[in-house]
Amino acid sequence: MIKPFARLFGLSLLLLSAQSFASMPNEKVYATGDSLAKPMIMSRFVEMSYARKVTEVPFQNLQGDTVKLSDYRGKLVLINLWATWCAPCIKEIPMMDKIRRDNQDKNLVVLPLSIDAEYDKVAAFLARHQQPNYPTLIDPQQQVEKMLPADVVPATYVFDGEGNLVGFLRGYLDWGDIAIQAYLEGLTQKYATPQHL
Repeated sequence: MIKPFARLFGLSLLLLSAQSFASMPNEKVYATGDSLAKPMIMSRFVEMSYARKVTEVPFQNLQGDTVKLSDYRGKLVLINLWATWCAPCIKEIPMMDKIRRDNQDKNLVVLPLSIDAEYDKVAAFLARHQQPNYPTLIDPQQQVEKMLPADVVPATYVFDGEGNLVGFLRGYLDWGDIAIQAYLEGLTQKYATPQHL
């Protein structure tokens, strides 16, 4: 009885894993070369061996303006998925906002994206958590899954200066670790203006 259950459980995990990456973009654009040396805190970050083309979809800021990945050509872009019902996301928001502010004069952009369905509650939620100026985006057309997997939050996806997916980290991370800024600067140098052409 235990063995069939274990086999079934293992198969379920395999299917769950396959479903988790079902909408990961797979069209290869260019080989990314040698991966950058990662600090221990970034051990779960995946720098992809091939940049992947994504289907661009429009998002909105809380003022109703349209924002697209292509608005940030020539910059490394971190799209950080979060939700109001996600406790680890609340811990990440202040750290992601600090990264955003610390890199405003560099070719690195942080785009927080709430995957909440009730968008009218996002601003109130941020105000309640002392983050009223956090420049989050929302997805009113619920199209994010056309671009990247949104089945895990928090999750951070990294795009090169041409809008290609080059890396990701699914799950919570202590983005406040001192080693992360230097690593992000290395990613920016490598990917803001990719040298593959």
